[in-house]
Amino acid sequence: MGTVVLSGAVVLVVLGFGNPLYWLAAAGVLFLYVRYGLDSSASSAGSGPGPAPSAPSAPTSYKAYRDRRDKQARWERRYRRERPLESRRQERERGR
Repeated sequence: MGTVVLSGAVVLVVLGFGNPLYWLAAAGVLFLYVRYGLDSSASSAGSGPGPAPSAPSAPTSYKAYRDRRDKQARWERRYRRERPLESRRQERERGR
């Protein structure tokens, strides 16, 4: 991810010789990457290929797995209770 952001910033800098607005865009991209991108890439750097960084990590024990599964089930029941029309539509789409 870092190489894509850096190469994009380099391209924006090169394009900036014709239009300085691209330099501001490059600075913005680098700022956002340093501000928000490094944290997520640093935490997932050691994990290697696998689930997306936003995906929850594997539980360390069966109890943690059960707790997370039960919590997810409670959220799903609450969603179905509070949004019956939307949940019925999703069930219809899932059945296709």
